[in-house]
Amino acid sequence: MMKYVLDITKDHCPMTFVKTKLRLEKLGKGDRLEVLLNEGEPLENVPKTAKEQGYRVLGITHLEGKVHSVLLEK
Repeated sequence: MMKYVLDITKDHCPMTFVKTKLRLEKLGKGDRLEVLLNEGEPLENVPKTAKEQGYRVLGITHLEGKVHSVLLEK
């Protein structure tokens, strides 16, 4: 199992999930991706859409300010 980090804090919807999906597609089964994103639409949409597409949402953590971490598993 490998763990990767994707920072999409400077991106806006719908690019936040587009970038997340492209990165997830490159991972092997069981690999994890930590996505750094802002509260609001990205925080609502990325975990929900990832789950709908068959990825596991392992956790959501508030880091600081508006930034959150979403841990996904392929």
